[in-house]
Amino acid sequence: MITTILVEHPWMSPAALVALVLLGPPVVRWLATRPTLARVATAVSLLPVAALTLVPVDRELFERCEVAWTLPTPGRVELAANVILLAAPAVLAVAATRRPWVVVLAGSGLSATIELLQALVPALGRSCSTNDWLSNTIGALLGAAVGAVGLAWARRSQRRRDGDDDRAPEPVR
Repeated sequence: MITTILVEHPWMSPAALVALVLLGPPVVRWLATRPTLARVATAVSLLPVAALTLVPVDRELFERCEVAWTLPTPGRVELAANVILLAAPAVLAVAATRRPWVVVLAGSGLSATIELLQALVPALGRSCSTNDWLSNTIGALLGAAVGAVGLAWARRSQRRRDGDDDRAPEPVR
């Protein structure tokens, strides 16, 4: 169903990506001083990930797992959607943990776990794919980078508020 919507409206994935890049840093800047809210937002953002990847679907599988290495592009609707799937949770997780590289590794591990579950539980009606894992990992990397920009912005703002500006001090006369 989601793929059908995205095929009919191919602008949605790139628009979501642009929104994430533009809105992510200010959101992380705001959440940087609210770690509990950042953790809650991260957890809530993972609910659609679980719903879109682990809720059983009614379809017959012809192959369980696909091994392919195709990079996502806007024309490859499903792969582009897989990039976005973990990008938003990664942005929020960076705000919660302040550790972008840990978030990238966790996002990649989460994606690998999802693909493994799809492979081991045929009743889900979902097939695993290395393309999905690659796209999800790219999304986690992108989200972590956007989150890192927001953290840098928050740190810079905090230094300015504390009076520790990066600029050289004015000479005393």
